[in-house]
Amino acid sequence: MHSIFSRINNISAFLSSCMMALLAAVALSTFVFTATPQGDLAISSIKVVSSNARRYPNKKQDLAFVHFNITAATFLYLEAEYSNSQGVKNEVVVWDRIVRRKEDAFIKFVGKNKYMFRDVSSSFKNVPPANYSLKYNVMPYVGVLTYGEAAKTSEAIAFPPTQSRL
Repeated sequence: MHSIFSRINNISAFLSSCMMALLAAVALSTFVFTATPQGDLAISSIKVVSSNARRYPNKKQDLAFVHFNITAATFLYLEAEYSNSQGVKNEVVVWDRIVRRKEDAFIKFVGKNKYMFRDVSSSFKNVPPANYSLKYNVMPYVGVLTYGEAAKTSEAIAFPPTQSRL
């Protein structure tokens, strides 16, 4: 009656349809079951150090080192938001981490920034205090990408005066 190839084709088409229906159900379930990670964020200290700029070796530039504690639950990043002396609003990612397993979702991190934190104007002098926030992105295999803010400092933290060296 039917050849083996037509039977294999029918079975694979049926299994593909079942897989697509399952993936559609999973994608729709992300609208109903959303994750809202919560966390605590505490900035313990900030140091501003004068150093040589990378592109211009004879030019001095201020670098900020942020020491912080995180207790939270994907893709996490710590963001500093401040306005520079010219009044331009800046949002700088200071630290990030990708959480791949459910067992690693609880993070208690004490350390300093992962990326260089420097201002374009080469100095943090006369810069208003910065607000720090812990943000997240939940990236499912299938479904809606959700993002939000898990924690934020309760008040803005001022930049200290520049030190000559660490």
